[in-house]
Amino acid sequence: MPSYEWKGRDRHGNPQTGVLIGDTKDAVIAALRKQQIVVTTVKEKGKEIALPKFGGGISSKDIAVFTRQFSVMIDAGLPLVQCLEILGQQQDNKAFQKVLLQVRQDVEGGLSLADALGKHPQAFDDLYVNMVAAGEAGGILDTILQRLAVYIEKNVKLKSQVRSALIYPVAVVVIAVIVVYIILWKVIPVFATLFEGLGASLPFLTQVVVNLSTFIGNFWWLIFLVVAGTIFGTQQYYQTEGGRYQLDKLLLKIPAIGILLRKIAVARFCRTLGTLLSSGVAILESLDITARTAGNAVIEEAILIVRKEVEEGKSLADPLSRTEQFPPMVCQMIGVGEQTGAMDTMLSKIADFYEDEVDAAVEGMMSLLEPIIISFLGVVIGTIVVAMYLPMFSLISQIG
Repeated sequence: MPSYEWKGRDRHGNPQTGVLIGDTKDAVIAALRKQQIVVTTVKEKGKEIALPKFGGGISSKDIAVFTRQFSVMIDAGLPLVQCLEILGQQQDNKAFQKVLLQVRQDVEGGLSLADALGKHPQAFDDLYVNMVAAGEAGGILDTILQRLAVYIEKNVKLKSQVRSALIYPVAVVVIAVIVVYIILWKVIPVFATLFEGLGASLPFLTQVVVNLSTFIGNFWWLIFLVVAGTIFGTQQYYQTEGGRYQLDKLLLKIPAIGILLRKIAVARFCRTLGTLLSSGVAILESLDITARTAGNAVIEEAILIVRKEVEEGKSLADPLSRTEQFPPMVCQMIGVGEQTGAMDTMLSKIADFYEDEVDAAVEGMMSLLEPIIISFLGVVIGTIVVAMYLPMFSLISQIG
């Protein structure tokens, strides 16, 4: 929907300005009149060129802190509009502050909180909006917000664990590649000139390193283009439906990394579905939302297959096991949860278990990657050093 910039005066005659989202100009004027604002001018905001923003996004941590504070204020009995006003004004993130103040304005104009949040998908996803809607309908908004805060905090923790696990090996590999590149680009040509001046015959290994150095020196731009093109092409391929599915399927088959990704997917599935069901969201809608937030196209497809069978009247556990994407233990525990009527509790326990499994898997992967990376770097740099010393040994033997 388009955005409209407006100017007017409130009931006390004070000038007011702002931006409001609406279907039409008349709808915006009507919404402002409900807020007792006398409108003087309304014009559609021009389309802006989308430029990359650095540090201006809304992070999951921002949402988690806001949700926790919001739940405490609602539980204390503060009016909804006042809560949004206070939380909006104290936000350090300007993008998030703008969203919260717009939500406050929409709620004050007569929209439900869920509908007002739904206008800002960049901050509040389907899961958040649906849970808030369930909380409003059941009169337990404070409880729902507490559950959302716990869910988001655990999700942030899970992402942080994976990110911190990848930082070390990625940083080591990147630094090593840069160091090797500089050695081949700047250091090896000096040795090559020296050997040529001495008239030394180059052994095969030394000749290979010198040729590689010459290629890097002459065609560095080609290497840059190939790397950039590969990254860009992979990103574009991943944007397609088939490409995303194939790459996600490949990732799940990689030793160690695939096991970790599957455990993360299971933990996220159980946490999301359990949180939605405990909040009163219908099972079919919960499965829809869980599929969209799965983070892996293969797991998403499996959940949608399960949803279709559940819609036909089948249980959740049986079709889940037939997808072969979820461990047998998970399917059996979900089956027990269905039989006892404690599905949300069982899903929460499974999520806790697999989040602990992710911790163990991350530590195991780090223990495995560290010696592999160090050995690989030792072999690469050692090969370069040996290649440079072989002609010297040949010259010394000739002099002797």
